[in-house]
Amino acid sequence: MKNLKIALLLMLSISIISCSDDDDSSENLSGQTGNLIIKFDNGYGDQDFIFGTEYQKSNDESFKLETLKYIVSNISLEDEIGNVYEYPFNENIFIVDEANANAAGEIWIMLEDIPAANYTNVSFGVGVDQDRYAMGAEGQGEFLETADEAGMLWSWATGFKFIRMDGSFSSSSVTNDDLNVHMGSVGTSLDNYRAVSLSFPNTVLVRTETQPEIHIKSDISKVFDGSTSVNLMDGYNQVHVDPETTAVVANNIMTMFEVHHVHNN
Repeated sequence: MKNLKIALLLMLSISIISCSDDDDSSENLSGQTGNLIIKFDNGYGDQDFIFGTEYQKSNDESFKLETLKYIVSNISLEDEIGNVYEYPFNENIFIVDEANANAAGEIWIMLEDIPAANYTNVSFGVGVDQDRYAMGAEGQGEFLETADEAGMLWSWATGFKFIRMDGSFSSSSVTNDDLNVHMGSVGTSLDNYRAVSLSFPNTVLVRTETQPEIHIKSDISKVFDGSTSVNLMDGYNQVHVDPETTAVVANNIMTMFEVHHVHNN
């Protein structure tokens, strides 16, 4: 009987300790916010992207760039239980410009006051969606001037340039011919906005006392060799408002991005 009582006391103690441990490990994140950094790192296949470097395509063509920039908008985060947080609309549009990359080749986007949670994936759009465009020039706020100064706007009637690549290309028949990819929607008649959704390799822990970093690799080779491989000589060295070439480039761009790693700092 004495041994039975001792065993029961041990089991009760273990149960109390276990409950105590569970209570200690649970977090009350209600009302907490934190910051989050998204790093875009442009590359070409497994190479770092460098202006003026000649990159070989899948065929006998090659190209080099002196301009590389694209618009990212409508960033949202999904947590482990399916809740989706979309960054505030008026601040939720950015230009990722390789010319502004740091020494590591990264362009940083800082998202502030994110609700504390355990996030599992990120979504964003490349370009400007039709709902935002329908708000008119005044509805774009400061971004209209920002885009214009960055050379990412034709005119209000024509619309924004979602991606801009300027440089030159060579093939078996031409050398250093002009290359200009200025892909976007054309007003409301041609919608080339594309949405991208990426899962994280590990959970992103947004907390008041931490500032996680999401490292996104952007493979520029996919612009011409993505879901559809194209030849620059077939008109893809000058992509502006043509409904066929712009749509192909827009679809290819969806395949450019992947989350390489995450730091929960």
